[in-house]
Amino acid sequence: MTKNLEEKDIKLIALDMDGTLLNENGEIPEENRKAIKEAHDKGLHVVLSTGRSLATCKDHAKSLLLNSYLVTANGSEIWDTKGNLVERNLVDANHIQWMWGLAQQHKAKMWATSCDQLWFDEMPENVSELEWLKFGFHIEDNQIREKVLKSLQEKNCFEISNSSPVNIEVNALGINKARGLKKVCELLHISMDQVLAAGDSLNDISMIKEAGIGVAMGNAQDVVKETADVVTLTNNENGVAYAIRKWALKKEVAEIKK
Repeated sequence: MTKNLEEKDIKLIALDMDGTLLNENGEIPEENRKAIKEAHDKGLHVVLSTGRSLATCKDHAKSLLLNSYLVTANGSEIWDTKGNLVERNLVDANHIQWMWGLAQQHKAKMWATSCDQLWFDEMPENVSELEWLKFGFHIEDNQIREKVLKSLQEKNCFEISNSSPVNIEVNALGINKARGLKKVCELLHISMDQVLAAGDSLNDISMIKEAGIGVAMGNAQDVVKETADVVTLTNNENGVAYAIRKWALKKEVAEIKK
């Protein structure tokens, strides 16, 4: 059954960052800033829902003058409007140690997010003593990436996604952006049907599926476009601004050229 997008009363806009809100230079285009302000002025909540940790997204949130919740590390953490932690969902440290071994076995580039810092292609001696939010693999070789993915899937205890076609992101089972946004919606007393969610990668699919309006970026992976209700312009063409104005604010905007 096709959704009637015109009838959706959007109260919250959930935005992925890399490949969505940010352009290829990792910057927020001015047009996106303007559209977000327009949404703010209309009383809509704008929430960054990102695979990034708080440390690597809070400056962007501040620059947008966002006084709203943040869903970080693919839903492993939720932060309130004053920067207080609302919820944290950890990956078992033994699982992190196992994934570190898997990365070494396949000579794969990796990163891991603890509650305190980011680790790239190295890990601390005391892995078991730290609290962990997420683990990631960056693998250019398709065959090796498939082998690593298969090993992860066989464990049957991870939430597996990606934030680009050449990486794999791993959270605790059941932890994803949709779950984080549902918690935010509960706190704001709104429903997921009143959410517009935009993204480009596998870690965005859960929120795109469950939002009232799911938006895929023009540069999104094909499976994301197939899942979404609508496709906007690319992240280099102010696709977020287009989506906010057309489907959240119901403004007249120029049609996307096919």
